Parts: sequence; structure tokens; C-alpha cells
Amino acid sequence: MLELDGLTRRFGETLAVDDVGFEVPRGAMTGFVGGNGAGKTTTMRMIMGVLQPTAGRVTWRGHEVTTADRRTFGYMPEERGLYPKQPVLDQLVYLGRLQGRSTDGARRTAADLLERFGLGDRTSDKLESLSLGNQQRVQIVAAVIGEPELLILDEPFSGLDPVAVDSMVDLLREHTARGVPVLFSSHQLDLVERLCDHLVVLSRGRVVAGGTVADLRRRGRVLHRLVVGTDAGWVRGLPGVHVIDVDGPTALLDLDRPEATDTVLREAVARGSVREFAEIVPSLSEIYREVTS
Repeated sequence: MLELDGLTRRFGETLAVDDVGFEVPRGAMTGFVGGNGAGKTTTMRMIMGVLQPTAGRVTWRGHEVTTADRRTFGYMPEERGLYPKQPVLDQLVYLGRLQGRSTDGARRTAADLLERFGLGDRTSDKLESLSLGNQQRVQIVAAVIGEPELLILDEPFSGLDPVAVDSMVDLLREHTARGVPVLFSSHQLDLVERLCDHLVVLSRGRVVAGGTVADLRRRGRVLHRLVVGTDAGWVRGLPGVHVIDVDGPTALLDLDRPEATDTVLREAVARGSVREFAEIVPSLSEIYREVTS
């Protein structure tokens, strides 16, 4: 796995990353989220050795990461790093060879991936002639052309249409199925919630939350919705129950303790039919706003 321990980076008097620590497990997709300026890109650059940390360390498979290790990593930077005036396939083959692939092997892999992303007929075109979305597709291919052992992707879904997002998701899942850890940043919380095994939330350079999406959602305020066959006004005054809202047969409740669910249900059944009694777990967006405010 990849592990960050006490990672810190200063730029003069500005503390951009402050004692960041988390793990990216083998075969897991880990989402890295936070607002603009939270420190995500700086953290990723330290993982890749583009920036040196002021303090802390990055370990890979139990030892401090080396230059040789980083040659096996696939990296997609926030500011795209391909050559705009070079033909698409030629530069992908070149990048594959830099990462140890044979010319023929890199050419086959690049051609297959470009075809998969709908760019099979654009292999000879210069990168600058492609739309921004298609340039993003090429950048993704560049990140995986070397058959990486770890993927670090900074905003990989930016500018992609829904079809391209689905293709990208399939590609990443193929890598995690082979045990490759994936760390990616994104502002698209709905996508992060759908894809990620783990999540790390950064705010003002510090980790403010982390864990599985389910765990993070459970740490928020869980309400209950009750729908009965008659007016639900009777819920007011029940012990351990705070009434958020009542609208005819529907009540939104905040329960002080687990046993309050039994209290509500017993009273509801005694008064007639119970059509619904369900938890309302906060969304990832709600949790994100709570922990970063």
C-alpha cells in the first residue's frame, strides 16, 4: 500500500499541507476531496517527488518511496503535461518506452486504449487539434501506458462526458481488480460516492475526515422519516424524540437514542397502520460541507 505519514509542505510563511497522513490500500479506489487550495495537488506532487516535503514521509510497500518506485507509478497531473504539437500515438509510445515498455508493446497498448476511448481514428492527429475532452482521454492513456503499480490521478474526470466517464471508471476498476491502488482527486462528490472504497477529505491543508463512504455518512446526523395512516402529530412529546417536522401523516424525527425507535414504532402501531419508518442518512455532500465548514 501507499502510506503518508505527517506529510507537511510550506511555501515561505504559507502552510499548504499540514501533517497529512492516510493510506491508499492495495486494490482500492481512494477519493481525495477538498476545496480549491485545500492542498490536494501539493500532496500528490509530494507523493510523486515533484515537490519535496518540508516534513513527513511517503512509504510504498513498507519502505520509504524511492525514485525507482516512482518510475512504476502512473501519474496524471492537474496541469496536463503532454506535447500539443506531437501526434497522439507517437508521444504515447515515447512515454511508454520511458516507463520500460517495448516500442511494439507500447504501440499496441496505446492503440487499444485510444480505440476504447473513441480515438482510434485520431492516432496521427496532433494533440492540440483535439477537443479538451479528447485531450483528457489521451492524458488518461498516458497515465496507464506503463502498466503502473500505483495510480495518482489529479482531477481525472474533469471535462469528460458521461460516456467517457464510464469508460474511465471501467479502466480504473480493471486496475484495482489487479491489486493496483488508485488515488484520485475530484470535485464531483456524487462520482466519488459511487466509485470509492475509501475517502479522504482535506481542508486548509489538514485531513478532516477519512474512511469508507458508508462510515463517513454514518458520522453525520441520521434522521428518521415516519409515515402513518393518520395524522402524525402525536409524535410530539414522545421520550427521546425531537420532532423536526410534521406534515399530516409524515413526520421527520431526530432520535436521541437507539431504543427510541422501539418507542416510536410501538406507539405508531397502537394508533393504526405504519406505512414507512426509515433512516435518512446524510449524503456525502452534506457530510463534506459539515466537516469542511
